[in-house]
Amino acid sequence: MSLRMGLLGRKIGMTQVFHDGTALGVTALSLGPCVVVAKRTPEKHGYAAVQLGFEELPVRQVTRPDGGYFKKSGVEKPLRHLREVRLDAKELDKYEVGKVLRASDVFKAGDVVDVTGTTKGKGYQGVMKQHRMGGDTMTHGTHEFFRHGGSIGCRLTPGRVHRGKRMSGLMGNVKNTASDLVVVKVLEDKDLVLVKGAVPGPANGLVLIKGSVKDVKKYIVPRTIKEVESKNPMKASKKGAPAAGGGGAAKAKK
Repeated sequence: MSLRMGLLGRKIGMTQVFHDGTALGVTALSLGPCVVVAKRTPEKHGYAAVQLGFEELPVRQVTRPDGGYFKKSGVEKPLRHLREVRLDAKELDKYEVGKVLRASDVFKAGDVVDVTGTTKGKGYQGVMKQHRMGGDTMTHGTHEFFRHGGSIGCRLTPGRVHRGKRMSGLMGNVKNTASDLVVVKVLEDKDLVLVKGAVPGPANGLVLIKGSVKDVKKYIVPRTIKEVESKNPMKASKKGAPAAGGGGAAKAKK
């Protein structure tokens, strides 16, 4: 589990930016502003975390329990989405209840982050699309079994279907995390963060971005590797021989 600060936001879509002469495919994320609604302490709750609120909620849509919770927390405007972000107990003092966090306050270019979102729902799908099975042969002897999954039984022993059998069912619409993505650019005035690579979820989908679980160091673009000159004397002599020989022959003819 990553004990680093994160923010809630929306996925805008994908585009490309040029960085050091390289075109990078990036995902634009609109993050924050997020409000610290509550704090979780090890003494009272058994773990350390901050609860972030994102997107204002109209008063007419606020239920009585939620309205009382926000009033008790001291938050003036109710918020639509609430998520907890685990932190180290020593860092709780940095974030007071009611503090507003923006993208530039948490992230900077070069940070390695994890982005969690809900994947696109594909509905009820068969085994060929969901598990990439080959299907049956489409010949004259095959009827109504072109895209079927086939037999799933196990005969007398154990006499049941094994758990985890790849079968048809609902596809997508699950929580997924894209790990070890690099922040390419942070636009402070627009609260936008450009992250290299793809992010789970559709456009305008809710995402949670926070520091990477793995303590890895990644570069935005691959470092250039210098070509090493050959140290083979035979190759070096062949390169110089035609120029020297040709020049000498031309002088001799003159």
